[in-house]
Amino acid sequence: MFRISSAIPLLLLLASGCAPSLPPLKTVDRVDLQRFMGDWYVIANIPTFIEKGAHNAVESYRLEDDGTIATTFTFRQGGFDGPVKTYTPRGFVRDTASNAVWGMRFIWPFKAEYLIIYLNEDYTQTVIGRSKRDYLWIMARTPEMPEEDYAGLVADLAARGYDVSKIEKVPQSWPERKAP
Repeated sequence: MFRISSAIPLLLLLASGCAPSLPPLKTVDRVDLQRFMGDWYVIANIPTFIEKGAHNAVESYRLEDDGTIATTFTFRQGGFDGPVKTYTPRGFVRDTASNAVWGMRFIWPFKAEYLIIYLNEDYTQTVIGRSKRDYLWIMARTPEMPEEDYAGLVADLAARGYDVSKIEKVPQSWPERKAP
């Protein structure tokens, strides 16, 4: 005799197979890690919980001798005069053929997926994404990005399966001072 309770796991398995799945998120072909290092202003993102209300967000990378990436993420919480918040995760290149797939460790031993899905030729604009399409970061070497470049990146992200209505611009204002 077939019981309903024994059918539930089977139904869940079948239902999960029916859910629409997104294709893998394609990364850039190759990243020159030395050129990628340095400061990147966060122009927009689908923020994590720690980034809500961030102003003047800057992500800085430094390649260490052991091949890891020392990362410093700094921003002001809640406004341009808000308290400075600093996080120092460590990056680990997971795909050395492309250098475009990293793990980013905020808390040991967990490494969050970090995919370089866009990088322009002169290394002045980049987009970092995740396969789940839950978070992303649009970054530039300057605190502003031309609107046509930004609009093109958002259109590309929509085509890749991101819900672009979740993207928030990060306020940037650097009068007479340099970013951290």
